Amino acid sequence: MDNRVFIRLGAGALCLGVAAPALALDASIEGVEDKLADNIEIYLDGLDESQYQAERLEAEVRRLVSEALRPFGYYEPSLTVRFDDPESPTRVDLDIDKGEPVRIEQLNFAVEGAAAEDSPFAKAIEAYPQKKGDVLQHAPYDALRSELSGLALQRGYFDWRFTQRRLEVRPWDHSARLSLGLDSGQRYHFGKVYFRGQHIEPERLQNLVPFEEGAPYLAGQVARLNQNLGQTEWFGSVSVRPRLDQGPQALALPPQEAGWWHSLDVADIPPAPPAPPRISSQALGAAAELQAPETPQVPIDVLVTPADRHQFETGIGYATDVGPRARLTWNQPWINRYGHSWNHDLYVSGPEQKFSGTYTMPLEDPLRDSYELQYGIRNKDSEDTESLEASVEFGRRWKFDNGWEQYLYVRSTYEDFTQAGESNQVLLLYPGVRWSRTRTRNPTFPTWGDRQQLTVQYSNEAWGSDAEFLRINGDTQWIRMLGDDNRFVGRLGVGSVSTDDFSNVPPSLRFFVGGDNSVRGYSYESLSPEDDEGRLIGGKQRFVASVEAQRRIADKWWLASFVDTGDAFTDWWPEQLKTGAGLGVRWISPVGPIRFDVAHPFDDDDAYRIHFSIGPEF
Repeated sequence: MDNRVFIRLGAGALCLGVAAPALALDASIEGVEDKLADNIEIYLDGLDESQYQAERLEAEVRRLVSEALRPFGYYEPSLTVRFDDPESPTRVDLDIDKGEPVRIEQLNFAVEGAAAEDSPFAKAIEAYPQKKGDVLQHAPYDALRSELSGLALQRGYFDWRFTQRRLEVRPWDHSARLSLGLDSGQRYHFGKVYFRGQHIEPERLQNLVPFEEGAPYLAGQVARLNQNLGQTEWFGSVSVRPRLDQGPQALALPPQEAGWWHSLDVADIPPAPPAPPRISSQALGAAAELQAPETPQVPIDVLVTPADRHQFETGIGYATDVGPRARLTWNQPWINRYGHSWNHDLYVSGPEQKFSGTYTMPLEDPLRDSYELQYGIRNKDSEDTESLEASVEFGRRWKFDNGWEQYLYVRSTYEDFTQAGESNQVLLLYPGVRWSRTRTRNPTFPTWGDRQQLTVQYSNEAWGSDAEFLRINGDTQWIRMLGDDNRFVGRLGVGSVSTDDFSNVPPSLRFFVGGDNSVRGYSYESLSPEDDEGRLIGGKQRFVASVEAQRRIADKWWLASFVDTGDAFTDWWPEQLKTGAGLGVRWISPVGPIRFDVAHPFDDDDAYRIHFSIGPEF
């Protein structure tokens, strides 16, 4: 099938040695299509016809077309070239006959050395997309060559070399023979890891190394070490590099002295193990000749610098639930040589003011296992709730390979509160456990994700607590995409407090529903059981569910429709849940998604309620 493709070949031409006015040369291509036509277009697009005499322009066009067809196995095309004006052309017509293609006659791919027993190399060769008798294509051969060399470097075959690398084409015979041989040599194994510039104890840093000395080298493990060190937030910069040359030109990473700002904190840190001594190239060569090591090793050099010891962040915002709000955080990512951290958070809004702090003590695995001491004071004045709360909590946190996190703690809380006109003061001491997991893709505006959380708390008068209760609270949220322009968000939350003396359960442990992230159409925490005067008393149980569908209407704009339902109640199950539904707009701004919703409550006198917030769903 003929296919006509029009392209611009340049501007201007020389005719009879005199510069002519700059002209655009149009071209049409017939006889080829798809990738072949596209490649010819690319080749001709770079033609600068002003550099050629008119009589030489045809020869250059023929050469470029022939070169464009060769990667697809056509080495003997027939080409008709017609210019509209032989002396000063403005248009050329190309009629191409591809000719008989070159077909693969022989494939000879082999891996020698230690990599011959390494399965990724065999899989790469087995996955080669062409077989004997197929029309030759250059791209798969080049891709296989790059993949094998990349695997060699990624998997520690640093002495690799190609013993064969030949693509033999016989145009007269319309055949090709492909040969590719890799001699990997020995596989290197991990040597010792040397830290420089550290302010944390070397033993604690060694616990972050994801591989054992003597294990086969993998570039992914080096990247993971870099990631582990960065996740601790102890360092301002991290550089992890394998030392591939142990001769006189070996990678040198001189230790970095701590400044006065850190000197008091790092003075007692034991020195890191010294680097291997340097020897002359002659001595090294002589030693190598006597006996080469059976398994070559590559040491890993790590250069780190301390993170800023005091980090401050401020933020202001607005939400219909609480109105204007402000936050100030003071974070100390490390305060001593053991990697302990300390952070404080001050939050201020109309109905709530809170100051809290967390002291974290990493254990043997700093990223997965730690003790935490939390404390804080909170004042809340919202609807029919007035509360002043002070708390101290001590717990241990575990992070597991499957993404789940477990937090086991003991909490002491003193709360002076007035709820629906009834005042009380309670001192509670209770243990708790929380399991949680959050998974997202593109955290700023997740296109896929889910979050689960389950908390169990128990208080008993036997150990001095003023109330006896069992409290269970769980939430799950899901985000999924259908195609590129349809996004769905679902939420479900349940909770229950089992107690014989609800009056001693403070407002912070009762359930209230309603607001931006609960049941839209109702004000913040406005749904709960009421007393005889219509004042909120808080619920023993809660149920919340939501379904939201979003549709992209522009690059960063989404239209949303939703239905929320739920309530807080005393007797499970209520006669009727409160329901709200509405429409909203989402704009993915540089500071995060901005959400604007208009919701209608079906069980309230208000016709609608506006909800506005900034930030992703989770």
